[in-house]
Amino acid sequence: MGLGGISIWQLLIILAIVVLIFGTKRLKGMGSDLGGALKGFKDAVATDEEADKKQNLEADKTADANNNTVNKETSETPNRSDKPDKNA
Repeated sequence: MGLGGISIWQLLIILAIVVLIFGTKRLKGMGSDLGGALKGFKDAVATDEEADKKQNLEADKTADANNNTVNKETSETPNRSDKPDKNA
């Protein structure tokens, strides 16, 4: 038994009928078109993933820069607990 109850002989007969109907040139063209579409899809997915990674890195750099700025500002402000309280 082959795939889903279809034997290898039945698959060969179906393949022969498809070749007779469409011809080898058209089948070759359809195969290359399908291969090109798959390649384009893979390239688009890879490009999209690279763009996401780049965007995440830029966001991390921006967040780090903001954190460093906040840390510098808080370290430069004087500590109010060191000054005597005028109300006491």
